[in-house]
Amino acid sequence: MTATTRRPADAPDVPGETAPRADCTADSAGGLSFDIALPGVAERWDAALLLRLRDRDPEESVRLPLEPLSGDPDGSVLRATLPSTVPLEEGRWDAYLVIGEGEARRLLPGCSDLRPLVDRVPRTDRTWLGVRIPYATKYGNLSVRSWLRWPHAEAGDIWPADGGLTVHGRLYGAELTPTARLEARPRRAAAPDGGQERPVTAPVTPVDAPAEGHGFTARLAYGDLAREAGAAGDWQLWLRPGEDAEPVRVARILDDIVDKHGILRYPARPVTADEAGESGGMTARPYYTGANDLSVRLEDTEPAGS
Repeated sequence: MTATTRRPADAPDVPGETAPRADCTADSAGGLSFDIALPGVAERWDAALLLRLRDRDPEESVRLPLEPLSGDPDGSVLRATLPSTVPLEEGRWDAYLVIGEGEARRLLPGCSDLRPLVDRVPRTDRTWLGVRIPYATKYGNLSVRSWLRWPHAEAGDIWPADGGLTVHGRLYGAELTPTARLEARPRRAAAPDGGQERPVTAPVTPVDAPAEGHGFTARLAYGDLAREAGAAGDWQLWLRPGEDAEPVRVARILDDIVDKHGILRYPARPVTADEAGESGGMTARPYYTGANDLSVRLEDTEPAGS
């Protein structure tokens, strides 16, 4: 019997083959352009850049025509443009080059100018927020991480100290009301009786600021999480703008860092026995998930000498 292994979605098409590179430029509205040097292809009309959502049907690709770059002296550079007005479903989109009826080839990343993404401020008159960050996969290929959200609660400064977590942020696309609150929800889906587990809440204080959106701050006590959970686990942070409003996931996506999980690291703080109640000693640590959503992890601490 011969065992087969599934080829990773973002693996190179032909190991060792030199693939074309795409230089990426972002704009402050959320658009992206891709410049590819392809000598001898400029006169063709059937060259395109394909974006395929990973682990989905290839037929659902987004096709961007490649056209000669204006001002290029030798006419060998082609440009594909992903406008900010074209929504991309959340996920990881792998980038390919296709010419005519030829097979689609993975692209490699070239130089990227992502400066307009830093401290990006969304317009409040929109109906959706699209964030796209090009990046190199672990195999060295070009992909684009996409987020599609609205309203959006952007996390700012995070302060884990004094037995709790203070979160500063800005809310876009919704109004803060006097009943606004921060909600910590257990990562596990439902309670044993089939209903949703009760979130741990903290009041939200509005913060006036001249920028767009609504500034807010909230302090979540680790002891409240420990007493409610009674055991180690992960808690997702949400902002509920008002009593009757839908909650909004707290995340940090308005910059040029595609994966903050291994870059922005925060210390674990002890939750004392009194704070943790019957659950005993624990530590709590905020972190960003692979999707740049803000969460808190509770972990048991072993007794000394165990």
